[in-house]
Formats: sequence, structure tokens, C-alpha cells
Amino acid sequence: MAKNYIYTFILFLFFSVAAVAQESKNNGSTRSQEPTIEGLSLYPNPNNTGKVYISSRLNLDKKVEIFDVLGKKVIDTILYTKELNVSNLNPGVYIIKIKEGEASATRKLIIN
Repeated sequence: MAKNYIYTFILFLFFSVAAVAQESKNNGSTRSQEPTIEGLSLYPNPNNTGKVYISSRLNLDKKVEIFDVLGKKVIDTILYTKELNVSNLNPGVYIIKIKEGEASATRKLIIN
């Protein structure tokens, strides 16, 4: 009877170690992670003014892409100033992807 408990314990220990090893292996992502944009500010959000202001610490030119909830690209532009015109967007939730140099960031944008 004691042997069964020992075998059960060893089996449990083996599967626990295997699960931890697999979990730590998945945390190390194989794709390279891009640096995030330092000091990124996106305002006003939620928006009802028709203009969104995007600024960062470096204030370089930014490639801006906005997607609707279905994944369709609705805006694709390069921003040379802080101001982005979104007056042509219907009210809803959008995903905005901003790329500045090698850094990028993704945020949720709400249009009222």
C-alpha cells in the first residue's frame, strides 16, 4: 500500500515538473519583440471632436494605421504633426497601431 502512494507521488511530481518546464518554454517568445514608443500619449480618448492628438518623447514622424473591429484598415497615413483627423470614422471601437522609427505601439481608440 505504501508503494502505491510513493508511485503516485513520483508520478504527480513528474507531471508537475513537466508542466512547469512547458510553461517556461512558452514564455520565451520566438518572434522578436519591437521596442515600445517612449512617452506615447493618445488623447482625447474616447473622442467626439474629430481630431486625435498623438505625441511621444521623440516626436518623430509616425506611421498610423487604424483598424475597425473586423480588422479592416480604415486609415493608413504618416503623421508629421501631432494632429490626426478622424472625423470620417463612424462611432465605435477601433484599434490604432502607431510606428515611430523601430518602436511601435497598439492602443484602443473609441469614437463617440
